Amino acid sequence: MDDINIDFLTEDEVKADVLIEGLPGIGQVGKLVVEHMIQELGAEKIVDITSIFLPPQVLIEPGGRVRLPNNEVYLWKNDEGQSIAFLIGDFQSTSNEGHYLLCEAYLDIAEELGVKRIYTLGGYGVGHLTEESRVLGAANDESLAAGIVVAGGVMTGEEPGGIVGASGLLLGLAAMRDIEGICLMGETPGYVVDPKSATAVLAVLCRLLGITVDATRLAEHAAEVEKILAKYEEMEKGREEEKLTYIG
Repeated sequence: MDDINIDFLTEDEVKADVLIEGLPGIGQVGKLVVEHMIQELGAEKIVDITSIFLPPQVLIEPGGRVRLPNNEVYLWKNDEGQSIAFLIGDFQSTSNEGHYLLCEAYLDIAEELGVKRIYTLGGYGVGHLTEESRVLGAANDESLAAGIVVAGGVMTGEEPGGIVGASGLLLGLAAMRDIEGICLMGETPGYVVDPKSATAVLAVLCRLLGITVDATRLAEHAAEVEKILAKYEEMEKGREEEKLTYIG
């Protein structure tokens, strides 16, 4: 097995205007968005990626069959000629070196598809529940900032910080290849899978892309999670009150 194996599943010439990355991360925000878009748009898988930089394990599927962890690229195109590639998968790299090499491989695929802009998606951990999830944006070119704000995002950069993993590295490495890059991060507690934050990111992304994606299923999932978290908070509040009563 090579360090990184890239397997194109079609011999047809395929092209994409943009690539959207949604690998696992904080709150699984990016992965939730991309999974939802793939399902709603009916995108088809065109690339399989396996690598020694992914965790050393196999995944057990229904029925007991095992498979190596992998990442994948899906492609969607409409009748007007617009096309979008989606990068999704099981894991990010387990090493610093692997992060760089895998991101370079993702960009190789993007260049082969003719991609001119990359969107990376993720969560911005705030450590607590929020009433509304803001969508924070960053870009590898200043000219992209205005579009993010018009679409409903808030530009980051008020305080020094960084974007860890593929969502950040892809932007930096893409700039070296003259590929535009935008990162959208939904505010999230960081300790739960957060479809509410994913719904907010999806809305901003769709405005930037100029497409419509039904968010109903994602919003329903968000409502279910909100109910669970509300019950958990009630239980925690009850425990605190019991402690105070006992101490008194």
